[in-house]
Amino acid sequence: MVQQIPSLKSTRLVIALLAAGAIGGGSVSALQNLRAAHAAPAVSAPAVGTARAPAAAGIALPDFSQITAQYGPAVVNISVTGKARADEDSPVAGRGQREDPFGNDPFFEFFRRFQQGQGGAVPRDTPVRGQGSGFIVSADGIILTNAHVVRDATEVSVKLTDRREFIAKVLGADPKTDVAVLKIDARDLPVVALGRTSDLRVGEWVLAIGSPFGFENTVTAGVVSAKGRSLPDDSAVPFIQTDVAVNPGNSGGPLFNARGEVIGINSQIYSRTGGYQGLSFAIPIDLALGIKDKLVAHGKVEHARLGVIVQEVNQALADSFGLDKPQGALVSAVEKGGPADKAGLQPGDVIRSANGRAIVSSGDLPAALTLAAPGDRLQLDVWRNGHPVQLQAALAGTADKAATVTTAQASAPRGRLGLALRPLRPDERRESGIEAGMLIQNATGPAALAGVEAGDVLLAVNGTPASSAQQISQVLARAGKSVALLIQRGDEKIFVPVRLG
Repeated sequence: MVQQIPSLKSTRLVIALLAAGAIGGGSVSALQNLRAAHAAPAVSAPAVGTARAPAAAGIALPDFSQITAQYGPAVVNISVTGKARADEDSPVAGRGQREDPFGNDPFFEFFRRFQQGQGGAVPRDTPVRGQGSGFIVSADGIILTNAHVVRDATEVSVKLTDRREFIAKVLGADPKTDVAVLKIDARDLPVVALGRTSDLRVGEWVLAIGSPFGFENTVTAGVVSAKGRSLPDDSAVPFIQTDVAVNPGNSGGPLFNARGEVIGINSQIYSRTGGYQGLSFAIPIDLALGIKDKLVAHGKVEHARLGVIVQEVNQALADSFGLDKPQGALVSAVEKGGPADKAGLQPGDVIRSANGRAIVSSGDLPAALTLAAPGDRLQLDVWRNGHPVQLQAALAGTADKAATVTTAQASAPRGRLGLALRPLRPDERRESGIEAGMLIQNATGPAALAGVEAGDVLLAVNGTPASSAQQISQVLARAGKSVALLIQRGDEKIFVPVRLG
């Protein structure tokens, strides 16, 4: 299970779920510490595309029109209906409610007006509707879509390309991975061909079919921009990034490769306007099928929990911990009595691989746990005090306790440390639950530039507990060009790198 905490310095971008309307919702969330990308024009794809090799004279390439003709009938339009809650709780009208993914967000109006066709709040018990897409994966009526498409729906209707309509049953939905499974009472339905995301390569042509803004069976094409993309608010999913033009209503629709195989479910877009801006994200089909099997069998998915808070390793932190590359998931906090604690993980450890899967960014760790089940064993390769350590953790369930993995980033400061410290008084230790640490009375210079503030508690320097000023001085004397400060602010902990002059 994954959670985000804010960095000490951050900027704000937007990831928008693609469902049109309040039911099934089009949620919007903030991306932190990423530089805004310039808007890119929609890609105009040629009539044919290849997924394997550059075109050569005289070689016929797969034709997107053939893919559309063969598998387009397996793509469905999904309409959902529900009831608006009271104004103060309504996902449409309740701007101040954090349960509403649109709450206090400027893009709320874009989706609400597309849904309602007019301004104003939605009164209690007013029917609200939304639209999305899906695709048939078995001839007896099993359909894959996004969880946010059917969120809070009281009725789900599925329309086929032959214009037949069915009332669908939601077999299950997993908000964590944004995958849902529907069932309609039909036989001998057209189905899509399923591929493997592991075979997908960056630069390949891909094709999306869906119902953007309610325009059914719309086809758009582009290329794979990146694989394994971790988004801070959805880091349990290693997204496929594309430049395929997708918009609200495309949610839940298939992403095909040039061989006509579904390799992803279109789910989110990067946007400043609520519409397409050249960055689209799809859930890998390998992951979605694993979630689908659990939802069909049990109606829900129980995710595994490691019980740590992690953050990104930037160059300054890598220098502080003696890493050759700024890679891995830096452990800033360990849940007491949780799986990580029992396995021996400590704050300051850098997790570099999990079950043999390399952890390059902190988001790779929760993504590696997505399909794990409570009780599974997780083999961890850890960097501790300049040496590799191997640990094994027995994963727990999220129902046991809502402790999670956190991703945070910190700015790299320059110059002197600039901290005025004093030991915690006994009453402060009792009240905060902190056994050892130094209270920061004043922060100036590089520490202040890094985001350290008066009132923070310094817990450790380069992994060494900050129990006294003398001990901190000894660590600083041995430090290289930067040090990593473990700071606690309220209930949150984060490593902050400080470059030394």
